Amino acid sequence: MTTQIEPGAAGLTEDLTRRALGLVLDRTTDMAPAPLRVPLHYYRDPKIAEIEQSQILRRTPLMIVPSARIPAPNDYVVRTVLEDSLLVTRDRDGTAHVFLNYCRHRGAQPACGSGNATRFTCPYHAWTYRNTGELAGVPGKEGFTGMDRAGYGLVELPSQERHGFIWAVLSAEGSIDIDAHLGTMGPELAQLNYVSYGYHDEREFTSDVSWKGALEAFAESYHFSFVHGQSVIGQNTVANTSTHDAFGRHHRMGFPFNWITALAADPSGSWDPLMNMGVIYWIYPNLVLANSPVGVEILDMLPAGAPTCCTVRHSWMAKIPATTDEQRAVYDDIYAQVHAAVRDEDFAMLPQCGEGVCRGQHDHMIIGRNEIGVQHMIKTLAAELGIALD
Repeated sequence: MTTQIEPGAAGLTEDLTRRALGLVLDRTTDMAPAPLRVPLHYYRDPKIAEIEQSQILRRTPLMIVPSARIPAPNDYVVRTVLEDSLLVTRDRDGTAHVFLNYCRHRGAQPACGSGNATRFTCPYHAWTYRNTGELAGVPGKEGFTGMDRAGYGLVELPSQERHGFIWAVLSAEGSIDIDAHLGTMGPELAQLNYVSYGYHDEREFTSDVSWKGALEAFAESYHFSFVHGQSVIGQNTVANTSTHDAFGRHHRMGFPFNWITALAADPSGSWDPLMNMGVIYWIYPNLVLANSPVGVEILDMLPAGAPTCCTVRHSWMAKIPATTDEQRAVYDDIYAQVHAAVRDEDFAMLPQCGEGVCRGQHDHMIIGRNEIGVQHMIKTLAAELGIALD
């Protein structure tokens, strides 16, 4: 069964390890009360996809980049989110900003890539903007008589930096309150101290599967033996066994490592959950944080033009930032392994699921009691979308 985490409840403690060990020894898993029937239109209906964007994804805080992606004053990075080009900057005082990366003159993009800069110049007519958003220079300014330069800075989105991430709402007219959004999840993210991690690498790709279906792959271990049997995930983790705890709309799952059973024979070992299981968070609506003993995988999945197509950005941060070439080489190898598992195993299988959803002539799919995290995701999003479930 799932546990609803209340305000002030303990975070990552040895009690979580004890729960996971009990499940492994009993050869069971946390389970939902009953199987769940999910209509296929939940994944493939274009009207539902429109509502997801307008009512959820453009109104809810999204993680845009980890703080460690732009660690120093005047660092910046450009990324695309739901087809919007965003410029994320850190000004000289250390404050992060998220701007729409569109010149106020004719709409070209003043910034590209990443780096360290105090100003950005549009490639079309060379209008120049500070990294705090203000319009700093207009060639041929005599052609713009009467224009108030203060009113033509880059459009800034509501954003906050919290728990090692920069979050934003994709509507300039919106508002943001990350503490309210995270609720009881906030203190647990604070406990993980992601702000001290070192950013290492990232990849982005598209896949022919619903963004919701893609998220679900990281909310159950039922598939581990079959999809990941030849890789580090399948070889190190107990399949079809997990803890599940709800934090309002978010959740935490614990996928026990094989060596957790050593604690039954020798309780003097470490009971730290992060040493005994993969601790996976779903941060509503689209973020997965997959923690291992050495770092965290960051996966954010979003729709890409069609109901059954998504973009996946897969990043990795190290718990101990690399300071030597030797450390960086070790992290390169770790990231290569985890990215291969995501790209060549999960997302080799998921497009088949996407095709089945698109072309299936059955009216629903059934989600098992053992897929409790998947059920939580579906019930949470369906409630927001007004979709009835059996």
